Amino acid sequence: MSVDAVCHTLLQARAHAELADARPLAEALSGAEQAYAVQQAVARQLGWFATGAPRVWKSGGPARGAQMSHAPLPPAGVWPSPAKAGDWPLHTRGIEAEIALRLGEEVSVAKAWQLAPADCARLVDAMAVSIEVVESRWQQQFAAAPLLLMADQLCHGALVIGEWQACDLMNAAPDWTRQICRMRMGTGDTSVHTGTHSLADPAWLLSDWLRHATMAYGTLSAGTVVTTGSWVGLARAQAGDAVHVQFDGIGEAFLQL
Repeated sequence: MSVDAVCHTLLQARAHAELADARPLAEALSGAEQAYAVQQAVARQLGWFATGAPRVWKSGGPARGAQMSHAPLPPAGVWPSPAKAGDWPLHTRGIEAEIALRLGEEVSVAKAWQLAPADCARLVDAMAVSIEVVESRWQQQFAAAPLLLMADQLCHGALVIGEWQACDLMNAAPDWTRQICRMRMGTGDTSVHTGTHSLADPAWLLSDWLRHATMAYGTLSAGTVVTTGSWVGLARAQAGDAVHVQFDGIGEAFLQL
Protein backbone atom coordinates (compact mmCIF):
# COMPACT_ATOMS: atom_id res chain seq x y z
CA MET A 1 0.00 0.00 0.00
CA SER A 2 2.89 2.39 0.64
CA VAL A 3 4.01 2.10 -2.99
CA ASP A 4 0.42 2.69 -4.12
CA ALA A 5 0.09 5.78 -1.90
CA VAL A 6 3.27 7.40 -3.22
CA CYS A 7 2.36 6.51 -6.80
CA HIS A 8 -1.13 8.02 -6.42
CA THR A 9 0.28 11.21 -4.93
CA LEU A 10 2.82 11.66 -7.71
CA LEU A 11 0.23 10.97 -10.40
CA GLN A 12 -2.05 13.62 -8.91
CA ALA A 13 0.83 16.11 -8.76
CA ARG A 14 1.64 15.51 -12.41
CA ALA A 15 -1.99 15.62 -13.51
CA HIS A 16 -2.59 19.00 -11.89
CA ALA A 17 0.94 20.45 -12.31
CA GLU A 18 0.99 21.06 -8.55
CA LEU A 19 3.42 20.16 -5.80
CA ALA A 20 2.47 17.49 -3.24
CA ASP A 21 3.23 17.46 0.47
CA ALA A 22 5.91 14.85 1.13
CA ARG A 23 5.59 14.91 4.92
CA PRO A 24 2.78 12.33 5.30
CA LEU A 25 4.77 9.93 3.09
CA ALA A 26 8.22 10.53 4.56
CA GLU A 27 8.54 6.93 5.80
CA ALA A 28 6.22 5.28 3.30
CA LEU A 29 8.98 3.55 1.34
CA SER A 30 11.31 1.03 2.93
CA GLY A 31 14.14 1.02 0.41
CA ALA A 32 15.32 1.59 -3.15
CA GLU A 33 13.36 -1.42 -4.42
CA GLN A 34 10.09 0.24 -3.43
CA ALA A 35 11.18 3.59 -4.85
CA TYR A 36 11.90 1.93 -8.18
CA ALA A 37 8.51 0.18 -7.98
CA VAL A 38 6.89 3.62 -7.76
CA GLN A 39 8.88 4.79 -10.81
CA GLN A 40 7.59 1.83 -12.80
CA ALA A 41 4.02 2.21 -11.56
CA VAL A 42 3.90 5.90 -12.51
CA ALA A 43 5.36 5.12 -15.94
CA ARG A 44 2.86 2.32 -16.46
CA GLN A 45 -0.13 4.47 -15.48
CA LEU A 46 0.99 7.27 -17.82
CA GLY A 47 1.84 4.92 -20.69
CA TRP A 48 5.37 6.23 -21.10
CA PHE A 49 6.91 2.97 -22.30
CA ALA A 50 3.96 1.08 -23.76
CA THR A 51 5.86 0.26 -26.94
CA GLY A 52 9.01 -1.17 -25.37
CA ALA A 53 11.87 -0.54 -22.97
CA PRO A 54 12.70 3.11 -22.17
CA ARG A 55 15.01 4.73 -24.69
CA VAL A 56 16.39 7.48 -22.43
CA TRP A 57 17.57 7.27 -18.80
CA LYS A 58 19.26 9.34 -16.14
CA SER A 59 21.81 7.78 -13.83
CA GLY A 60 24.37 8.88 -11.31
CA GLY A 61 25.71 9.02 -7.80
CA PRO A 62 27.65 11.37 -5.52
CA ALA A 63 30.80 9.20 -5.46
CA ARG A 64 32.05 5.81 -6.58
CA GLY A 65 31.53 4.32 -3.15
CA ALA A 66 27.90 5.44 -3.01
CA GLN A 67 24.80 3.72 -4.31
CA MET A 68 24.04 4.61 -7.92
CA SER A 69 20.50 5.71 -8.78
CA HIS A 70 18.63 5.37 -12.06
CA ALA A 71 15.37 6.52 -13.65
CA PRO A 72 13.78 6.05 -17.08
CA LEU A 73 12.68 9.32 -18.66
CA PRO A 74 9.32 10.04 -20.31
CA PRO A 75 9.79 10.56 -24.07
CA ALA A 76 7.79 13.81 -24.21
CA GLY A 77 10.35 15.58 -22.02
CA VAL A 78 13.44 14.69 -24.08
CA TRP A 79 14.27 17.46 -26.55
CA PRO A 80 17.00 18.01 -29.15
CA SER A 81 19.13 21.13 -28.79
CA PRO A 82 18.37 23.98 -29.24
CA ALA A 83 15.19 23.61 -27.19
CA LYS A 84 12.47 25.85 -25.77
CA ALA A 85 10.65 24.82 -22.63
CA GLY A 86 7.58 26.80 -23.64
CA ASP A 87 4.65 25.95 -21.37
CA TRP A 88 6.27 22.74 -20.07
CA PRO A 89 5.30 22.58 -16.36
CA LEU A 90 8.32 23.72 -14.35
CA HIS A 91 8.54 24.86 -10.72
CA THR A 92 12.13 24.23 -9.63
CA ARG A 93 14.21 24.87 -12.77
CA GLY A 94 17.30 23.14 -11.47
CA ILE A 95 19.99 22.83 -14.13
CA GLU A 96 22.70 20.19 -14.45
CA ALA A 97 25.34 20.06 -17.19
CA GLU A 98 25.97 16.47 -18.21
CA ILE A 99 27.36 14.05 -20.78
CA ALA A 100 24.91 11.62 -22.37
CA LEU A 101 26.12 8.27 -23.70
CA ARG A 102 24.44 6.17 -26.42
CA LEU A 103 24.50 2.39 -26.76
CA GLY A 104 25.75 1.11 -30.10
CA GLU A 105 24.24 -2.35 -29.65
CA GLU A 106 21.40 -3.98 -27.78
CA VAL A 107 22.00 -5.23 -24.25
CA SER A 108 20.06 -8.11 -22.73
CA VAL A 109 19.85 -9.04 -19.07
CA ALA A 110 22.34 -11.84 -19.66
CA LYS A 111 24.81 -9.58 -21.43
CA ALA A 112 24.51 -6.90 -18.74
CA TRP A 113 25.49 -9.40 -16.05
CA GLN A 114 28.22 -11.10 -18.10
CA LEU A 115 30.12 -7.91 -18.88
CA ALA A 116 32.84 -6.82 -16.50
CA PRO A 117 32.33 -3.19 -15.43
CA ALA A 118 35.51 -2.16 -17.24
CA ASP A 119 34.18 -3.60 -20.50
CA CYS A 120 30.92 -1.66 -20.63
CA ALA A 121 32.45 1.42 -22.25
CA ARG A 122 32.90 -0.57 -25.47
CA LEU A 123 29.11 -0.63 -25.86
CA VAL A 124 28.99 3.15 -26.32
CA ASP A 125 29.10 4.45 -29.88
CA ALA A 126 28.47 8.18 -29.30
CA MET A 127 28.28 10.91 -26.67
CA ALA A 128 26.60 14.30 -26.50
CA VAL A 129 26.33 17.30 -24.23
CA SER A 130 23.06 17.31 -22.29
CA ILE A 131 21.16 19.68 -20.03
CA GLU A 132 19.15 17.99 -17.31
CA VAL A 133 16.28 20.11 -15.99
CA VAL A 134 15.74 19.04 -12.40
CA GLU A 135 12.21 19.20 -11.03
CA SER A 136 10.58 17.93 -7.87
CA ARG A 137 6.89 17.11 -7.55
CA TRP A 138 7.22 17.64 -3.76
CA GLN A 139 6.52 20.90 -1.91
CA GLN A 140 9.66 20.29 0.15
CA GLN A 141 11.70 20.08 -3.06
CA PHE A 142 15.06 18.42 -2.39
CA ALA A 143 14.49 18.37 1.38
CA ALA A 144 11.93 15.59 0.88
CA ALA A 145 12.91 12.07 1.98
CA PRO A 146 15.61 10.66 -0.36
CA LEU A 147 13.47 7.65 -1.29
CA LEU A 148 10.63 9.97 -2.32
CA LEU A 149 13.05 11.89 -4.54
CA MET A 150 14.16 8.62 -6.11
CA ALA A 151 10.54 7.56 -6.59
CA ASP A 152 9.88 10.86 -8.39
CA GLN A 153 12.01 9.78 -11.39
CA LEU A 154 15.07 11.17 -9.58
CA CYS A 155 13.53 14.65 -9.82
CA HIS A 156 13.56 14.67 -13.59
CA GLY A 157 11.92 17.56 -15.41
CA ALA A 158 13.28 17.54 -18.97
CA LEU A 159 16.42 16.63 -20.88
CA VAL A 160 18.02 18.54 -23.76
CA ILE A 161 20.51 16.62 -25.90
CA GLY A 162 23.08 18.21 -28.22
CA GLU A 163 24.57 16.74 -31.39
CA TRP A 164 25.93 13.23 -31.12
CA GLN A 165 29.66 12.71 -31.57
CA ALA A 166 31.04 9.28 -32.45
CA CYS A 167 33.44 8.02 -29.78
CA ASP A 168 35.53 5.07 -28.65
CA LEU A 169 35.54 5.23 -24.86
CA MET A 170 37.51 1.98 -24.54
CA ASN A 171 40.53 3.13 -26.52
CA ALA A 172 40.27 6.89 -27.00
CA ALA A 173 38.26 8.38 -24.16
CA PRO A 174 38.79 12.04 -23.27
CA ASP A 175 40.97 12.78 -20.29
CA TRP A 176 38.01 13.34 -18.01
CA THR A 177 40.23 14.79 -15.28
CA ARG A 178 41.01 17.69 -17.65
CA GLN A 179 37.65 17.94 -19.35
CA ILE A 180 36.34 21.52 -19.27
CA CYS A 181 32.64 22.27 -18.93
CA ARG A 182 31.30 25.79 -19.37
CA MET A 183 27.82 26.91 -18.38
CA ARG A 184 25.96 30.20 -18.62
CA MET A 185 22.42 30.96 -17.45
CA GLY A 186 20.53 34.15 -18.21
CA THR A 187 22.70 37.26 -17.90
CA GLY A 188 25.11 35.63 -15.46
CA ASP A 189 28.77 34.99 -16.03
CA THR A 190 30.00 31.77 -17.61
CA SER A 191 31.11 29.30 -14.97
CA VAL A 192 34.02 27.00 -15.80
CA HIS A 193 34.42 23.51 -14.32
CA THR A 194 37.36 21.19 -14.96
CA GLY A 195 37.33 17.46 -14.19
CA THR A 196 34.36 17.85 -11.86
CA HIS A 197 32.29 14.75 -12.61
CA SER A 198 31.43 13.05 -9.32
CA LEU A 199 32.55 9.63 -10.57
CA ALA A 200 35.67 10.93 -12.41
CA ASP A 201 34.46 9.12 -15.56
CA PRO A 202 30.86 9.25 -16.87
CA ALA A 203 31.14 5.69 -18.20
CA TRP A 204 31.95 4.31 -14.74
CA LEU A 205 28.27 3.88 -13.92
CA LEU A 206 27.36 1.93 -17.07
CA SER A 207 27.58 -1.51 -15.50
CA ASP A 208 25.31 -0.63 -12.60
CA TRP A 209 22.85 1.15 -14.90
CA LEU A 210 22.70 -1.66 -17.47
CA ARG A 211 22.03 -4.29 -14.82
CA HIS A 212 19.28 -2.22 -13.24
CA ALA A 213 17.66 -1.19 -16.52
CA THR A 214 17.60 -4.64 -18.10
CA MET A 215 16.30 -6.27 -14.92
CA ALA A 216 13.50 -3.70 -14.78
CA TYR A 217 12.53 -3.53 -18.46
CA GLY A 218 14.29 -6.31 -20.38
CA THR A 219 16.58 -5.89 -23.37
CA LEU A 220 17.70 -2.34 -24.15
CA SER A 221 17.88 -1.58 -27.86
CA ALA A 222 20.78 -0.01 -29.71
CA GLY A 223 20.39 3.76 -29.51
CA THR A 224 19.31 3.76 -25.87
CA VAL A 225 20.68 6.83 -24.08
CA VAL A 226 21.78 7.48 -20.52
CA THR A 227 22.72 10.90 -19.15
CA THR A 228 25.37 10.44 -16.52
CA GLY A 229 25.37 13.08 -13.79
CA SER A 230 26.22 16.72 -13.26
CA TRP A 231 29.55 18.45 -13.70
CA VAL A 232 28.28 21.66 -12.08
CA GLY A 233 26.30 20.49 -9.09
CA LEU A 234 22.74 21.81 -9.12
CA ALA A 235 22.30 25.35 -10.43
CA ARG A 236 19.02 27.26 -10.18
CA ALA A 237 17.67 29.06 -13.24
CA GLN A 238 14.75 31.48 -13.53
CA ALA A 239 11.81 31.55 -15.91
CA GLY A 240 12.96 33.17 -19.15
CA ASP A 241 16.64 32.30 -18.73
CA ALA A 242 18.64 31.01 -21.66
CA VAL A 243 20.94 28.15 -20.66
CA HIS A 244 24.09 27.34 -22.64
CA VAL A 245 26.31 24.37 -21.76
CA GLN A 246 29.54 23.57 -23.59
CA PHE A 247 32.05 20.76 -23.11
CA ASP A 248 35.32 21.55 -24.85
CA GLY A 249 35.99 19.12 -27.68
CA ILE A 250 32.59 17.43 -27.34
CA GLY A 251 29.86 19.93 -28.14
CA GLU A 252 27.19 22.16 -26.67
CA ALA A 253 23.48 22.38 -25.86
CA PHE A 254 21.00 25.26 -25.56
CA LEU A 255 17.75 25.62 -23.65
CA GLN A 256 15.40 28.60 -23.47
CA LEU A 257 13.32 28.43 -20.31
